[in-house]
Amino acid sequence: MPSEYRTGGGAVVETAGKDERIRVTGAEAKRVKREALGVPDRAKHQQRVAVPMQRRTPEADTRQRVYRYRCYPTPTQAEQLIKTFGACRWTYNEGLALREKAWREHRVSLGFAESCRALTGWRNAEETRWLQDVSSTVLQQALRHLDAAFGRFFKGTAKHPRRKKKSRSRDSATYVRTGFRWLEDPEQSGTGLIALAKQSGPLRIRWSRPLPSGVRPVKLTVSRDRAGRFFVSVLAEERIAPLPPVFLRDGGAPKAVGLDLGLTALVTLDDGEKVDHPRLLRKYGAKIAKLQRSLHRKKRGSKNREKARQEIARLYALISDVRRDALDQLTTRLVRENQVLVVEDLSIDSLVRSPRGRGRRRKAGLNRAILDAAWGTLLRQLRYKCSWYGRTLVIVDRFFPSTRRCSACRATGPKLDLAVRGWSCGGCGAVHDRDVNAARNLREEGMRLYELVASALPPGRAMPSMIRASEMPDVVVAA
Repeated sequence: MPSEYRTGGGAVVETAGKDERIRVTGAEAKRVKREALGVPDRAKHQQRVAVPMQRRTPEADTRQRVYRYRCYPTPTQAEQLIKTFGACRWTYNEGLALREKAWREHRVSLGFAESCRALTGWRNAEETRWLQDVSSTVLQQALRHLDAAFGRFFKGTAKHPRRKKKSRSRDSATYVRTGFRWLEDPEQSGTGLIALAKQSGPLRIRWSRPLPSGVRPVKLTVSRDRAGRFFVSVLAEERIAPLPPVFLRDGGAPKAVGLDLGLTALVTLDDGEKVDHPRLLRKYGAKIAKLQRSLHRKKRGSKNREKARQEIARLYALISDVRRDALDQLTTRLVRENQVLVVEDLSIDSLVRSPRGRGRRRKAGLNRAILDAAWGTLLRQLRYKCSWYGRTLVIVDRFFPSTRRCSACRATGPKLDLAVRGWSCGGCGAVHDRDVNAARNLREEGMRLYELVASALPPGRAMPSMIRASEMPDVVVAA
């Protein structure tokens, strides 16, 4: 059992077994932060009791939505943005190193406030004076992202934060309302001028669609992909009107659809419709291999090698854009046409686990096909679109035998290999298409869960936007 004892300096030190120092708090922690870590004490409001920072709550009946636009900065603006990306990456890594050192060497915990006070010292130091060329609010947002990463790590939903690398991490910088100026165009509502901190002129933005009229952006995120394209993502708070409910003509029940995700067909609906898998990596595989061979023939550090790398990045950017647009159109159509959407709870991380032993080449090809299908992106889009437009997404338990259960007589057959695309029921003799049968079983099981939740809700209460079978312990999975 851990025990505590109080030192002469007022610090509370916890002990547990062999580890004699778990965490140092109180006056001793302040001294360690000030003398060993270079984190000064609070200079303002010293008499005020410190309270944890609270997230900004949106207005009532509003939702946060991100609008992404292509922007074309001038050479001077691009140079300043690239410097901002590097400063954010350096600040993130320095804050991570400081927090790791504080805990590893002194058993002291640092938070966002202490990291911001350390940032002030970094900006005033002679060797890192170049940080003053970047807005302080942008650097503070980098530390806030680090604090959020540690929060997810302590909750057990993510791994420990790791350092950002120029060759691996995405170039991005987040500007809050004090870091940019927004002037809406009175002639074209929803468009306007955006000027970032430390820049004299506004960005040239291609307004592919307008922002909500009269809504001021909450924050901006400027990013650059590997192909060298700049984008600005605008976070706005708006009221999204739900779509009209969709019911069946005969009995007035909500219109539902079962969706079976696969590789032969990307999505199979319970009515037999199949959405083709674009297989973009296979389509452009020969061209990617040719460009990769050309890249490896170039000398490292040469301009020709950089040109070859950019050509590969542009091709991957094309594949990503085509995939994202196709999934966005598909999910929007499904949400508009149906009131209840039923999918299976997929553990994608387990499905794409690294191949080992015999058959690893086949497993590697299967992993590549699963990642090319982007099931995770499809499910993510269904989740937030159902929440926006008043639909219900039902996620059936992953152990539900949707594939080997007969949708006609409900009999459960033996386990089927992935190569088997059709089978006949031994009980009733019905012949089934593997994917269509699974989609029909998912729809039936999803409606069973939907009716259970609907019957348990009080009168006048709206249905939730998502029903997950794994979060309903009293519900038994149908055989």
